[in-house]
Amino acid sequence: MREFSFFMPTKIFFGEDVVKKQAPSLSLGAKALIVTGPSSGRASGALDDVLAVLKGDYVLFDQVENNPTPQTCRAGAQLAREQGCDYIIAIGGGSPLDAAKAMALMAVDDRDPLELFQGWEAKPLPLVAIPTTAGTGSEVTPYAVLTIHENETKRSLRGPDLFPVVAYLDPKYTASLPRQVTVDTAVDALSHLVESYLSSKATPASDLAALQGIAVWGAALPALRSGELSLQDREDLLLASMLGGITNAQTGTTFLHALGYPLTYFHNYPHGRANGILMASYLEYNHRHAPERVENILELLDLPSLEAFRELMDELFAPWVGQLHVPEEEIRAYAQKAAQTRNTADSLGPPSVDELTKILRDNIL
Repeated sequence: MREFSFFMPTKIFFGEDVVKKQAPSLSLGAKALIVTGPSSGRASGALDDVLAVLKGDYVLFDQVENNPTPQTCRAGAQLAREQGCDYIIAIGGGSPLDAAKAMALMAVDDRDPLELFQGWEAKPLPLVAIPTTAGTGSEVTPYAVLTIHENETKRSLRGPDLFPVVAYLDPKYTASLPRQVTVDTAVDALSHLVESYLSSKATPASDLAALQGIAVWGAALPALRSGELSLQDREDLLLASMLGGITNAQTGTTFLHALGYPLTYFHNYPHGRANGILMASYLEYNHRHAPERVENILELLDLPSLEAFRELMDELFAPWVGQLHVPEEEIRAYAQKAAQTRNTADSLGPPSVDELTKILRDNIL
């Protein structure tokens, strides 16, 4: 007997010019805190579209950095309280969207941010999410991934009330992205899809989203490899990213994320790139535990073998392949920390510290 749950409360508007076409759903209160990064909201055109149709007052917080910290989120939350904002509009990639979720919570709960990882009772401010990258799928997840310097890693605030109320996905907002950012974020989306499908928490419902997302991602792969992306290709990548978020919201991620985090924290690798340089070894590990599932992934990507998948990742990240050299003792420390995470506990196996160490060693020593 199958037994599982599926919860996806976010209302999704997908397509070109959806902010203008579905403007009445944008205003969730009397005054908005608009959260974005220093450039993404403006460069994409999303901020202009929002301001053109927004009803009511707003205040702008545009200082979200890559890999945001609790301190940045607390600053945005304080501005929301001081200005009397009663909802948030988040515009950007995963960093502004995740930061906005944390701000929505911190605006109503002024405890030390690290205490919030233990849970909360207050209801966060309602949130509108508008992604400008096709990567994290944060617009449809209950996670806010923050960089915690005290722990030298990333960590997720998570709770069902962190789901955005509504998400607007317009592929044209990703058109201004440089090619390498497009690649980095696209591989982040692929990692969500693949990890959900290979999670010990996978369900028939999450599998449907994951497999469809991998297929759509694969349709855009030739354009991703060439760097010549049409708006249709960007639409495919954005849809795959959204499906990755939907399935990730059901299962969470696995040890690939746990191993990628130190490469981002200590070596400044973008999140998708960190996952990408490890993903072939991740699939090789999972092939021993779920060969049919790994073969399904390769088939949907129109790749004949695991070796072909490794060649794909080497091609997409050619300037960085073999360029990261980490001492053996640090590799072991990264693996030991990853082994203690929920991500690894939810992985097939789950892998041992020695197995995690080998995956890192094979790719970054």
